Amino acid sequence: MTHHLVVLGAGYAGLVAAKGAARRLRRHGGVRITLVNASDRFVERVRLHQLAAGQQLRDLPLRTLLAGTGIQLAVARVTAVDAAARTVRIDAAPHVLTYDTLVYALGSTADTTAVPGAATHASAVATHQDAVLLHARTQHTRGPLAVVGGGLTGIEAATELAEARPGRTVHLVTQGEAGPGLSERGRRYLRGALRRHGVTLHEHTRVGEVTADGLVLADGGGMPADAVVWAAGFRVPGLARESGLAVDGRGLITVGPDLRSLSHPEVFAAGDAVAAYGPDGSASRMSCQTGLPMGARAARNVAAALTGRTPGPLRLHYVWQNISLGRHDGLTQFTRADDSPVPALLTGRASARFKEAVTRGTVLALRR
Repeated sequence: MTHHLVVLGAGYAGLVAAKGAARRLRRHGGVRITLVNASDRFVERVRLHQLAAGQQLRDLPLRTLLAGTGIQLAVARVTAVDAAARTVRIDAAPHVLTYDTLVYALGSTADTTAVPGAATHASAVATHQDAVLLHARTQHTRGPLAVVGGGLTGIEAATELAEARPGRTVHLVTQGEAGPGLSERGRRYLRGALRRHGVTLHEHTRVGEVTADGLVLADGGGMPADAVVWAAGFRVPGLARESGLAVDGRGLITVGPDLRSLSHPEVFAAGDAVAAYGPDGSASRMSCQTGLPMGARAARNVAAALTGRTPGPLRLHYVWQNISLGRHDGLTQFTRADDSPVPALLTGRASARFKEAVTRGTVLALRR
């Protein structure tokens, strides 16, 4: 009897999980793999700030990336998962997929729910469609831009947008410090790079509301802007919570060290949708650097479970944080395994070239 493995999501984690499982199970007959994704293209999420600034990204059709693997691609949006019945409902034929084993890797979206008006008036940069819409919104205006969020996404968006339109006023607004995972030396370099790009940094500044005209700050002040870019955190859709899978307070699937659902052992999860933890016990950050090893571990553990071996634990070991600061500048903050910063940095053009090499190498690995 054929065992049906269904993988939901073809981002970094899902694509690695599907291709890794296919490779490991190639000689194990009786396993069919279906990969479900809303688009027929792989999206380099780490480059979406470039797309928002008007740059062309490489076209990466999933059918090309899956060629020779035997994986069946279903281009459809997942509308429901029934963990009890082991079914997935999608918005295209055959509309219902029945699985024996499931890998849930549907990722995250921008969290525009925390501040009034953000969902209506702000643009995000978390999906391909977000980036396309943001570019369309900003390319014909010359007024100020406000980017909310001092993490990697906000920093990269602010510097890329400022570089694309020299002389344009760009504000970067964050309720804490910009680049919270950086060393003090790293933060000094970051502040200098923002100044060189003409980005005005507003640290320890809370946003109370987003309007059609810009930001209303929590202290009552205002910040006019032609467009607001929302990069102040991510959230997952309610799909996992509604499916019957055990989730935490954020809606992330709770898993054991082997990435198996705590409530449904036939379900593995990877990427931003998972409540996984690093070496120090803290929650892992949502990133490509987390999603790739999760996807690889999910592939190994699915193969192990289907071939009578014992699945192994996920071990996250961080190495660096790579930050683009436009096309010709960058900041690579080297870290300990628990993601805490060490003094070592790589900056400037060398960092920009390094990140480009890592990003291209990731796609090359996904092709293979």
